[in-house]
Amino acid sequence: MADDDKPQNDMKYNEIAEVKAPGAADDKPEYAYGEAMAGDVTAIYDIPVQISAVLGRSTMQVNQLLKLGRGAVVELDRKVGEAIDIYVNNRLVARGEVVVVEDKLGVTMTEIVKSDRS
Repeated sequence: MADDDKPQNDMKYNEIAEVKAPGAADDKPEYAYGEAMAGDVTAIYDIPVQISAVLGRSTMQVNQLLKLGRGAVVELDRKVGEAIDIYVNNRLVARGEVVVVEDKLGVTMTEIVKSDRS
């Protein structure tokens, strides 16, 4: 994300930013881009979503798949150090890198993918 795209305030993500448009009435505030009224967002906090981190993909025939055994290596379509895809409910939302957190694998997001919703 370029520095020009970053919000120019030190607010936390879930705080509300009240912004008044020039000439707007005092009783009808407008809200900054990316911010929502707290009452509108809290209703969705408990909705479960499925998150997947895809290291890479491979295509093979069923007979090749059946021949795989313990210790077999499946070549993926990604190179070492290349970003992995992060999906939320089967929709690509970000790319990131694999990290180790204590004794578990994790993912850190390095890029948010803008979707082309029509």
